[in-house]
Amino acid sequence: MELSSIYANNAIQLLNDLRRREPEAFAFVFEQYSDKIYRLSVSMLKEEAAAEGVVQDTFLRLIERLDQFDGRSNLGTWLYRIAYNLSVDRLRQRKPDLMLADEPEDGRLPIPAQLIEWQQWPEKLLTDAEVTETLDKAIAALPEKFRIVFVLREIEGLSTQETAEITNLSLSATKVRLHRARLFLREHLTQSLLAIGLEKETK
Repeated sequence: MELSSIYANNAIQLLNDLRRREPEAFAFVFEQYSDKIYRLSVSMLKEEAAAEGVVQDTFLRLIERLDQFDGRSNLGTWLYRIAYNLSVDRLRQRKPDLMLADEPEDGRLPIPAQLIEWQQWPEKLLTDAEVTETLDKAIAALPEKFRIVFVLREIEGLSTQETAEITNLSLSATKVRLHRARLFLREHLTQSLLAIGLEKETK
Protein backbone atom coordinates (compact mmCIF):
# COMPACT_ATOMS: atom_id res chain seq x y z
CA MET A 1 0.00 0.00 0.00
CA GLU A 2 1.31 3.46 -0.89
CA LEU A 3 2.20 5.78 1.97
CA SER A 4 -0.28 8.37 0.71
CA SER A 5 -3.11 5.88 1.17
CA ILE A 6 -1.85 4.99 4.63
CA TYR A 7 -1.55 8.65 5.65
CA ALA A 8 -5.03 9.43 4.37
CA ASN A 9 -6.47 6.90 6.83
CA ASN A 10 -4.00 7.13 9.70
CA ALA A 11 -3.44 10.59 11.15
CA ILE A 12 -1.29 9.21 13.96
CA GLN A 13 1.20 7.61 11.59
CA LEU A 14 1.28 10.78 9.51
CA LEU A 15 2.10 12.85 12.58
CA ASN A 16 4.74 10.38 13.75
CA ASP A 17 6.40 10.39 10.34
CA LEU A 18 6.31 14.18 10.23
CA ARG A 19 8.10 14.27 13.56
CA ARG A 20 10.66 11.84 12.19
CA ARG A 21 11.10 14.27 9.28
CA GLU A 22 10.07 11.69 6.70
CA PRO A 23 10.03 13.41 3.26
CA GLU A 24 7.01 11.39 2.12
CA ALA A 25 4.97 12.71 5.04
CA PHE A 26 5.75 16.34 4.24
CA ALA A 27 5.04 15.72 0.55
CA PHE A 28 1.65 14.26 1.46
CA VAL A 29 0.73 17.23 3.65
CA PHE A 30 1.81 19.68 0.97
CA GLU A 31 -0.26 17.87 -1.66
CA GLN A 32 -3.30 17.80 0.62
CA TYR A 33 -3.22 21.38 1.88
CA SER A 34 -1.21 23.69 -0.37
CA ASP A 35 -4.11 24.53 -2.70
CA LYS A 36 -6.52 24.97 0.22
CA ILE A 37 -4.15 27.30 2.03
CA TYR A 38 -3.62 29.24 -1.17
CA ARG A 39 -7.39 29.71 -1.65
CA LEU A 40 -7.79 30.97 1.90
CA SER A 41 -4.86 33.35 1.61
CA VAL A 42 -5.78 34.74 -1.78
CA SER A 43 -9.35 35.33 -0.56
CA MET A 44 -7.92 37.36 2.32
CA LEU A 45 -5.09 39.16 0.55
CA LYS A 46 -6.55 39.42 -2.98
CA GLU A 47 -3.04 39.13 -4.35
CA GLU A 48 -1.68 35.92 -5.85
CA ALA A 49 2.01 36.57 -5.13
CA ALA A 50 1.30 37.37 -1.49
CA ALA A 51 -0.86 34.25 -1.16
CA GLU A 52 1.91 32.11 -2.62
CA GLY A 53 4.24 33.59 -0.02
CA VAL A 54 1.82 32.59 2.72
CA VAL A 55 1.76 29.01 1.41
CA GLN A 56 5.55 28.83 1.52
CA ASP A 57 5.75 30.40 4.97
CA THR A 58 3.03 28.10 6.31
CA PHE A 59 4.97 24.99 5.39
CA LEU A 60 8.17 26.49 6.76
CA ARG A 61 6.32 27.01 10.05
CA LEU A 62 5.14 23.42 9.89
CA ILE A 63 8.76 22.27 9.76
CA GLU A 64 9.97 24.72 12.39
CA ARG A 65 7.11 24.41 14.88
CA LEU A 66 5.93 20.85 14.51
CA ASP A 67 6.94 20.12 18.10
CA GLN A 68 4.37 22.71 19.21
CA PHE A 69 1.52 20.76 17.62
CA ASP A 70 -0.01 18.72 20.44
CA GLY A 71 -2.50 16.79 18.33
CA ARG A 72 -5.57 18.07 20.16
CA SER A 73 -6.84 19.65 16.95
CA ASN A 74 -6.79 18.41 13.39
CA LEU A 75 -3.49 18.96 11.56
CA GLY A 76 -5.35 20.73 8.77
CA THR A 77 -7.00 23.09 11.25
CA TRP A 78 -3.58 23.89 12.71
CA LEU A 79 -2.18 24.65 9.24
CA TYR A 80 -5.16 26.84 8.40
CA ARG A 81 -4.59 28.70 11.65
CA ILE A 82 -0.94 29.34 10.74
CA ALA A 83 -1.94 30.52 7.25
CA TYR A 84 -4.69 32.71 8.70
CA ASN A 85 -2.28 34.39 11.12
CA LEU A 86 0.32 34.94 8.41
CA SER A 87 -2.33 36.48 6.15
CA VAL A 88 -3.58 38.71 8.95
CA ASP A 89 -0.01 39.89 9.57
CA ARG A 90 0.25 40.91 5.93
CA LEU A 91 -3.13 42.64 6.03
CA ARG A 92 -2.10 44.61 9.10
CA GLN A 93 1.03 45.77 7.32
CA ARG A 94 -1.33 47.37 4.82
CA LYS A 95 -3.98 48.43 7.35
CA PRO A 96 -2.54 48.87 10.87
CA ASP A 97 -6.02 49.51 12.33
CA LEU A 98 -7.52 46.31 10.88
CA MET A 99 -9.99 44.63 13.27
CA LEU A 100 -10.65 40.91 12.80
CA ALA A 101 -10.92 39.74 16.39
CA ASP A 102 -14.04 38.80 18.32
CA GLU A 103 -15.35 42.34 18.73
CA PRO A 104 -19.09 42.99 19.26
CA GLU A 105 -21.09 42.44 16.09
CA ASP A 106 -22.80 45.64 15.04
CA GLY A 107 -24.79 44.51 12.02
CA ARG A 108 -23.18 46.79 9.47
CA LEU A 109 -23.78 44.45 6.57
CA PRO A 110 -26.93 45.43 4.67
CA ILE A 111 -30.08 43.48 5.36
CA PRO A 112 -31.56 42.21 2.09
CA ALA A 113 -34.68 44.02 0.95
CA GLN A 114 -35.96 41.18 -1.22
CA LEU A 115 -34.91 37.51 -1.17
CA ILE A 116 -36.00 34.97 -3.75
CA GLU A 117 -36.50 31.25 -3.26
CA TRP A 118 -33.44 29.62 -4.83
CA GLN A 119 -35.20 26.34 -5.61
CA GLN A 120 -37.54 28.16 -7.99
CA TRP A 121 -34.68 28.94 -10.37
CA PRO A 122 -33.82 26.53 -13.18
CA GLU A 123 -30.66 24.52 -12.48
CA LYS A 124 -29.21 25.64 -15.82
CA LEU A 125 -29.42 29.24 -14.68
CA LEU A 126 -27.98 28.57 -11.24
CA THR A 127 -24.94 26.86 -12.78
CA ASP A 128 -24.46 29.51 -15.44
CA ALA A 129 -20.84 30.66 -15.78
CA GLU A 130 -22.04 34.23 -15.53
CA VAL A 131 -23.62 33.49 -12.16
CA THR A 132 -20.43 31.79 -10.97
CA GLU A 133 -18.45 34.88 -11.91
CA THR A 134 -20.97 37.06 -10.11
CA LEU A 135 -20.68 34.90 -6.99
CA ASP A 136 -16.89 35.16 -7.05
CA LYS A 137 -17.13 38.94 -7.26
CA ALA A 138 -19.69 39.07 -4.46
CA ILE A 139 -17.47 36.96 -2.18
CA ALA A 140 -14.52 39.24 -2.96
CA ALA A 141 -16.70 42.24 -2.03
CA LEU A 142 -17.50 40.89 1.43
CA PRO A 143 -15.82 42.76 4.30
CA GLU A 144 -12.72 40.84 5.35
CA LYS A 145 -14.03 39.54 8.66
CA PHE A 146 -17.11 38.07 6.98
CA ARG A 147 -15.31 36.82 3.89
CA ILE A 148 -12.78 34.79 5.90
CA VAL A 149 -15.35 32.76 7.82
CA PHE A 150 -17.42 32.23 4.67
CA VAL A 151 -14.46 30.88 2.72
CA LEU A 152 -13.41 28.53 5.52
CA ARG A 153 -16.91 27.23 6.20
CA GLU A 154 -18.58 27.20 2.80
CA ILE A 155 -15.74 26.89 0.30
CA GLU A 156 -13.17 24.85 2.21
CA GLY A 157 -15.89 22.81 3.92
CA LEU A 158 -14.64 23.15 7.48
CA SER A 159 -17.02 22.86 10.39
CA THR A 160 -18.25 25.96 12.18
CA GLN A 161 -16.24 24.90 15.23
CA GLU A 162 -13.04 24.54 13.17
CA THR A 163 -13.69 27.92 11.57
CA ALA A 164 -14.04 29.48 15.01
CA GLU A 165 -10.79 27.91 16.19
CA ILE A 166 -8.85 29.09 13.14
CA THR A 167 -10.11 32.67 13.35
CA ASN A 168 -9.94 32.84 17.16
CA LEU A 169 -13.62 33.71 17.37
CA SER A 170 -16.29 32.45 19.70
CA LEU A 171 -18.69 29.94 18.17
CA SER A 172 -21.58 32.40 18.43
CA ALA A 173 -19.62 35.19 16.70
CA THR A 174 -18.65 32.79 13.92
CA LYS A 175 -22.29 31.84 13.37
CA VAL A 176 -23.33 35.49 13.28
CA ARG A 177 -20.68 36.34 10.70
CA LEU A 178 -21.61 33.36 8.55
CA HIS A 179 -25.27 34.36 8.67
CA ARG A 180 -24.53 37.94 7.67
CA ALA A 181 -22.17 36.85 4.91
CA ARG A 182 -24.87 34.57 3.49
CA LEU A 183 -27.46 37.34 3.59
CA PHE A 184 -25.08 39.72 1.84
CA LEU A 185 -24.30 37.18 -0.89
CA ARG A 186 -27.90 36.13 -1.28
CA GLU A 187 -29.03 39.69 -1.81
CA HIS A 188 -26.33 40.33 -4.40
CA LEU A 189 -27.04 37.07 -6.21
CA THR A 190 -30.78 37.72 -6.12
CA GLN A 191 -30.27 40.96 -8.00
CA SER A 192 -27.89 39.31 -10.47
CA LEU A 193 -30.12 36.27 -11.06
CA LEU A 194 -33.08 38.52 -11.75
CA ALA A 195 -31.03 40.47 -14.28
CA ILE A 196 -29.59 37.33 -15.91
CA GLY A 197 -33.00 35.66 -16.01
CA LEU A 198 -34.62 38.66 -17.65
CA GLU A 199 -31.78 38.88 -20.15
CA LYS A 200 -32.16 35.21 -21.11
CA GLU A 201 -35.93 35.57 -21.48
CA THR A 202 -35.48 38.36 -24.01
CA LYS A 203 -33.09 36.33 -26.20
